[in-house]
Amino acid sequence: MHLVVHADQRQFSLRDSLARLDGSGWTPEAVESHRIGVERGGVAIATARSDVVEVSVTVLPSPPELVASAEHVVEASVPVPSGSVVVSGPADYPSQEKVFAVEPGVYRVRVSYVPAGPPSVTWNEHEFGEHYRYVVELWPVTSSSGVEVLRQGAAVWDG
Repeated sequence: MHLVVHADQRQFSLRDSLARLDGSGWTPEAVESHRIGVERGGVAIATARSDVVEVSVTVLPSPPELVASAEHVVEASVPVPSGSVVVSGPADYPSQEKVFAVEPGVYRVRVSYVPAGPPSVTWNEHEFGEHYRYVVELWPVTSSSGVEVLRQGAAVWDG
């Protein structure tokens, strides 16, 4: 699924439809190294721009190969007891959220930061920061595990 998400406040989230994220996952390590803030019901994903961003979401049966061109790759586990996953920006109204169905359970979520050009939709040319395509891959797992950085990109973006 290819999406364009308004990553207001330089982030968007992927969460169970019954969960609400409160920002508690943004620890110093999450900000400086992981680039994702993990909470009980989902993950907030840091973006290089406070702007519209391209996101691809794929549900797979097992872990995929790493995206070769990704500068940063990180994983975490997310419970999805409702069987409904929501992708949204922090300022999105419920009507703007992207919702899709999965089998209820625990999923491993991998986020890959792939350098890209500007999105194909109108974007804010005055916003600073690099353009990335955020590749989000999910697959079912039998139990939760913590954050794992598989490829470490630059710790802090310019801006």
